[in-house]
Amino acid sequence: MRIAKITATTVTTAALALGLAACGGSSEQPPSSSPSAAASGPAYAGKTLSVWRLGDSNPAAAKYMEELNAEFTKTTGAQVKLEWIPWPQVADKFAAAATGTGPDVTEIGNDQVPMWQSQDALTAITDIAREGDRSQIPQNLYGYETVDNEIYAIPWGAGARAVLYRKDWFEELKIETPKTWDELVAAAKKIQAEKKGVDGFAFNGGSDANHLLAAFAWSEGGEYAVKEGDKWVGKLTEPAFAAGFGTYTGLVTDGLSNKANLTHDTTHIRTRFANDKVAMYLTAAWDLSGIEEESKGKLKGDKIGFFPLPAKTGGVAPSFFGGNDIALWGTTQQADLGKEYIKLATSKTWADRYAKEGGLLPVYPDTLQAMNEDPAQGPFAQAFAKAKAFPADPNWSEADATKAVLQNAARAVIEGKKDATAALADANKELEEILNQ
Repeated sequence: MRIAKITATTVTTAALALGLAACGGSSEQPPSSSPSAAASGPAYAGKTLSVWRLGDSNPAAAKYMEELNAEFTKTTGAQVKLEWIPWPQVADKFAAAATGTGPDVTEIGNDQVPMWQSQDALTAITDIAREGDRSQIPQNLYGYETVDNEIYAIPWGAGARAVLYRKDWFEELKIETPKTWDELVAAAKKIQAEKKGVDGFAFNGGSDANHLLAAFAWSEGGEYAVKEGDKWVGKLTEPAFAAGFGTYTGLVTDGLSNKANLTHDTTHIRTRFANDKVAMYLTAAWDLSGIEEESKGKLKGDKIGFFPLPAKTGGVAPSFFGGNDIALWGTTQQADLGKEYIKLATSKTWADRYAKEGGLLPVYPDTLQAMNEDPAQGPFAQAFAKAKAFPADPNWSEADATKAVLQNAARAVIEGKKDATAALADANKELEEILNQ
């Protein structure tokens, strides 16, 4: 049951973020004690704080957490009990913790904040969200995190998507890296003419399909739905969204992607890419290790690369604003100590390290700006500069993944069961019903 109304806060372009004046200064540190505590030692000596990190640990992440926790102990006197939660177990662990015992502080996906806030699983941390170094984090990055004018999580690191392509094929066929949509289409067709059975640009119709569709729709100025008062109003039938939807389904109807792969998500596409069946697709850097493994070491950095997805209307297409936040759990009995941990972790020094060492994008504008020219991260930084988000509602995941509203609409059009106008009208009605439950 929903117990809170999501604000109409909109995640707009992060380009605004890059234009903000970022004041300098060193990383803030949590106060270790009050004046009276100074004589007797750190204020939280003897306390233990439980912290959850999501995913599997790796050497870089383990080193970061070891050093972050050591700094926290040094300044507060408190110890940290760290637990890593593998991604396949996150939903079940969060669900169990929401009705029982959870951590004090947790990492959390930014688009998951509205849902878990609606279950009373998170504690508001508005009082620390905009103080200290965090005043430099652009306000427009708090779209998912803000509910009823209260902030329930702080951005820690961001993610964006770009086009992964076969650099070796481009070099072999003397194709320049595309900077416009027409150049991308021409490159895809040229590769298909030379390499039979290959998707020039892979259609994504699976669980994460909206990351690709959204890029096309947002670049036309379209939106999925907007909050008008207390009600979500679908915008799928408006011309701008319909234009992006046409580009999306056109990947298959125009022959750039094989019709046999309509239900494939990024994981399936990655496997086909690793096996020489895909020339280009939209994804993120985390696919690289899987591709190297699945190709048995054949496809490494010298044969593959990234470039920003060109918008059909010109420039770079907006990317989904993904990312990881850090939040205070709803049942914590150590709210003050938990806030001290969050303040340290999201200070500029530690947040920049979290992003860079974790393969994410930094949320501090000046650090992000400096990455634009980086050969590896530049395409993602450019995409993130125009990042947007899906409707910030707890029910979005039902429309996106469970009911697959847009995926079903696209499939109906591609298979000739509906025309685009009818498919989008039906999808718009279903989307409104889900979001307004």
